[in-house]
Amino acid sequence: MSRSSGKKTAKNADPHHIREAKKYANPIPSREFILQHLASAGVPMAQQELASQLALHNDDDLEALRRRLNAMERDGQVVRNRNGALCIVNSKDLIAGRVIGHPDGFGFLRPDEGGEDLFVSPRQMRQLLHNDRAVVRVVGLDRRGRKEAAVVEVLERGNQLVVGRLYMDQGVGFVVPDNKRLHQDIVIPEDNFNDAGHGQMVVAEIVQQPTKRTQPIGRIKDVLGEHMAPGMETDVAIRTHQLPLEWPDEVQQEIAHLGREVDEGAKQGRVDLRHLPLVTIDGADARDFDDAVYCEAKPKGWRLLVCIADVSSYVKPGSALDREAKLRGNSVYFPDRVIPMLPEVLSNGLCSLNPAVDRLCMTCELYVNKEGVVTRSRFFEAVMRSQARLTYDQVAEMLIEGDPELCTTHAELLPHLHQLYALFQVLRVARSELGAIDFDTTETRILFNQEHKVERIVPVVRNDAHRLIEECMLAANVAAARFLLRKKLPALYRNHDGPQAEKLLDLKEFLGEMGLRLPGGEKPQTRDYAELLDQVRDRPDSHLIQTVLLRSLSQAVYSAENQGHFGLSFAAYTHFTSPIRRYPDLIVHRAIRHLLKGGTLEDFDYSQTELQGLGEHCSATERRADEATRDVTSWLKCEYMMDKIGEEFVGIITSVTSFGIFVELDEIYVDGLVHITALDNDYYHFDPVGHRLTGERSGMVYRLGDQVKIQVAAVNLDDRKIDFTLVEAVGAKAKSRRRKKAASEPAGETKPRDSAGKNGKKPASSRAAASAVKDKKPVSRKQGDKPTGRKRRGPGKRGKSKAE
Repeated sequence: MSRSSGKKTAKNADPHHIREAKKYANPIPSREFILQHLASAGVPMAQQELASQLALHNDDDLEALRRRLNAMERDGQVVRNRNGALCIVNSKDLIAGRVIGHPDGFGFLRPDEGGEDLFVSPRQMRQLLHNDRAVVRVVGLDRRGRKEAAVVEVLERGNQLVVGRLYMDQGVGFVVPDNKRLHQDIVIPEDNFNDAGHGQMVVAEIVQQPTKRTQPIGRIKDVLGEHMAPGMETDVAIRTHQLPLEWPDEVQQEIAHLGREVDEGAKQGRVDLRHLPLVTIDGADARDFDDAVYCEAKPKGWRLLVCIADVSSYVKPGSALDREAKLRGNSVYFPDRVIPMLPEVLSNGLCSLNPAVDRLCMTCELYVNKEGVVTRSRFFEAVMRSQARLTYDQVAEMLIEGDPELCTTHAELLPHLHQLYALFQVLRVARSELGAIDFDTTETRILFNQEHKVERIVPVVRNDAHRLIEECMLAANVAAARFLLRKKLPALYRNHDGPQAEKLLDLKEFLGEMGLRLPGGEKPQTRDYAELLDQVRDRPDSHLIQTVLLRSLSQAVYSAENQGHFGLSFAAYTHFTSPIRRYPDLIVHRAIRHLLKGGTLEDFDYSQTELQGLGEHCSATERRADEATRDVTSWLKCEYMMDKIGEEFVGIITSVTSFGIFVELDEIYVDGLVHITALDNDYYHFDPVGHRLTGERSGMVYRLGDQVKIQVAAVNLDDRKIDFTLVEAVGAKAKSRRRKKAASEPAGETKPRDSAGKNGKKPASSRAAASAVKDKKPVSRKQGDKPTGRKRRGPGKRGKSKAE
């Protein structure tokens, strides 16, 4: 066989050759084909041998192969042994993943392919930092029965810059990272201080990563300023979590030609919806509008149009703008500012569905019958013109309160809004009948004074207008998922697993103590959770039960494979409705557009492997944004409480641990710890299943959901911790006896009582229990990182994804 014919055969054998040829002028075999070839060989293979077998001989091909193999090595798909031969990384022998550090010095490796995290001992963590990527091998089980890992190779360092506070001691400095998951201090030699002073917040560049024997060594790159400077909390969070802030020059060049109006040529060939009274409904402080809705009555139900900003028309795959949007993954909403995923010319301009201007959109058309079932749906490209920018409060005042002034102002839109409201009511009933878990939350917002200090923390009240938009967005997201599945095109799905076996066992044991039972056996369904929630709705401890049910659930993630959404009770679900602020939505738009243009699986821009990687990346950026905003909120709450030391407040126990109880204060929504040593003079036993501490001598019980009175004892801004001392446990002993009695009653035999509690006020713990499934977080010991489930939002961020 000649060289040319061999090369052609190798390319023809690659099932992804068409995709590679579309991307590259001189394509080589795809990653999938290379992995398949290495697997068939069954032994480690030298790069030169692999090139020969793939019939790659000229310099360009060999260079392309070298780059591809290096990229595969960085991504943890292959690893080189001591002889330099290529080995496949697999779940049996070698496991690639991301390192999750712990403040106490140990860590975990989260496998790229999913599955159970591996424990990384403090000894192995000496050479690693949080967010590094590594290949490990399983060396056994630790004392708690977890798989334990040993580091084979560090694939990628996740920390080049570290934000922290500089301390100096006898000519040597060290930076204590603000991110407590970075368990090692950064050593700063005296000649690398760069004019930074003791106690200042700085950015340190790591010049020597940690090894088995040495700490990381760095130099001061930037001085952020004094510890308590206004706005410092957000500046620190941005750098601590390495959030991209500035737009690269390449991006600036790509967007330089964009104006304020849509080009006439871009409107051609689209369905014209400009005559319809489409409206946007958002929060009063929103600045980017990525969805508009319209509804009209039909003989058998309704026709609903959900128009979403057509970001994919402006952000092309492979462009600098696309690379930056992918890197960011999502917009990040802080209490005082927003870091957008897209430049303002797009996010607030061309892509935003602003009123009275033409905009490109991707439209989901839904026909819904009177039972709330979607009978038909389709997607198409359109051009629209929003007729009004409405707020949630305005819509609620028109539809529910009948505000005469607003009704007169928007008289032409009112009939369509009433149809939207009627549709919302049947959609919500239909979703409830499916068994969806519906937690209604009280979210909070931080208000600042002119000196940028926290003035107060207020609840954000949700109304039916919020829920109306949520139902429309949920319906469109489900339709998008079904469309992609029907066409068998890979995309990114929003998956949410049911409870894991261990959590389910703990949950059932807890419910048994309460005289309750979760239906569904070993694999309960969403409906079983919903039925139990409905059953306990009138119990005085319903907020406690809701909290425990919520904590038994997993966190929602993005994935290339559809696994359904447990919390929403959808067999298939994706994110389609917010491409301005979420990269997964942009990927879904590209997939839908590809199908509308007659594209097939073979010529789609993304492979299944690439999409899986994108899903993991977007899940990680989502967690990163959550952690960054939580850090800022925790800092601000600590700062807010610094002048309240010695004051007394009433609150609700939101978490019980072996070392104390976390309490959330009523009205001001601040969390703090009552350490076990600050409780009554007694020995306390921790019951993790019952979520309680019980006094050995006194019998005093402190349980999740109990009301207590506390005094603010101390505030530590560096560690984001607030310490309380207990003043009074309201009726703790009486509650203990009542619950023992309740535990002996048959399932379902409960004493009804107004769940709102005294004076008709809903308990704070009920507010804490209600949460979006996606916002479930593990227990953390830092202020603001307790598992209350509440999601704080910054300016401009809406609650449309709350149920997701």
